[in-house]
Amino acid sequence: MNKVDVLLGLQWGDEGKGKVIDVLTPDYDVVTRFQGGPNAGHTLEFDGQKYVLRSIPSGIFQGNKVNIIGNGVVLDPALFKAEAEALSASGHDLTKRLYISKKAHLIMPTHRALDAANEAAKGDAKVGTTGKGIGPTYTDKVSRNGLRVGDILENFEQKYAKAKQRHEEMLRAMNFSYDVTEIEKEWMAGIEYLKKFNLIDSEHVINGLIDEGKAVLCEGAQGTMLDVDFGSYPFVTSSNTICAGACTGLGVAPNKIGDVYGIFKAYCTRVGSGPFPTELFDETGETLCNNGHEFGSVTGRRRRCGWIDLVALKYAVMINGVTKLIMMKSDVLDNFDTIKACVAYKVNGVETDEFPYELNDRVEPVYKELPGWKTNMTKMKKESEFPQAFNDYLDFLEDELNVPIKIVSVGPDREQTIVRYRLD
Repeated sequence: MNKVDVLLGLQWGDEGKGKVIDVLTPDYDVVTRFQGGPNAGHTLEFDGQKYVLRSIPSGIFQGNKVNIIGNGVVLDPALFKAEAEALSASGHDLTKRLYISKKAHLIMPTHRALDAANEAAKGDAKVGTTGKGIGPTYTDKVSRNGLRVGDILENFEQKYAKAKQRHEEMLRAMNFSYDVTEIEKEWMAGIEYLKKFNLIDSEHVINGLIDEGKAVLCEGAQGTMLDVDFGSYPFVTSSNTICAGACTGLGVAPNKIGDVYGIFKAYCTRVGSGPFPTELFDETGETLCNNGHEFGSVTGRRRRCGWIDLVALKYAVMINGVTKLIMMKSDVLDNFDTIKACVAYKVNGVETDEFPYELNDRVEPVYKELPGWKTNMTKMKKESEFPQAFNDYLDFLEDELNVPIKIVSVGPDREQTIVRYRLD
């Protein structure tokens, strides 16, 4: 049986998935997105250009690959139109190689208003959403009130008016003032633009491609620690970011999952609110932020930075069934004398290596210190050039996680990617 491979983030998002998808795509015929929305920004750099993809799969730059936006994605037509037109202007024609599931849900202008209203109502307990309307869209999906891409093909005006009226009643009940007039104009233009693309019954198409022997790579958004079920709830996203989300977000059976590529940074970052056990508030945290250019590709928000958290990472490896690890931003640690790794938590004075039901202020990281490599790795092209201290760090991580680290990134460019031994 032909298998589909999955690539996903193992931390709190922003791990560098876009770059790795782009690097891996030459080995695949099809790249799919299975969840999330335009709150995700996958950054790719090559040939002196920088691209940020929000909803479009990161395989779009590689030849004539098939790219599919799956049913688990929520799509904002206005933002999609802007993203697609920007790519077209740079010479990447999408209409012939991008397919969109009819079952993907639409983010409406009033979803953005509801997002803002919900955050305002939470006060100091706000989650720190990107304000793109993601949560309210998934809420409508689960409550069976959503609009889907396939709805634009028939009687759409009536369906839209009904859904909008329902949102307006909710906003009035919350006493929240808003104006979506301008956004709605752009949104409706996006609806017309969507009609230029191949709108498909994606579960049939994807399974047909698998049966034909096509190699399929599934691309996740955000990261495992933001999963609505297994992340640091309630400071999570509204979808399942884990490997199982590829099955529900594409209509692929569990027995068709092959390799699971788990991607992580050599340290940790987090955007917005929520617990972060290894967060650093000192000069080291500032150095990680500045050296790693840790600012959101979509929001521009500064990312919180800290040492690598192996308790959370082991947990992510376990629930995703990770078979191959990919470590990003190794070069950000090039200048440190000492590297720290969290190997356990101390909760109410008791040490544990299990990820707890709830992360809170009572969770203290327990660190192991390792010597830094004090070497500029950004020009390295092969594994044999790695300094011994860096190899020791890799060996330590592999021993802790019990999964091989197959790819190491030493910079943002496509070329700054080093494959360790074979990928089979």
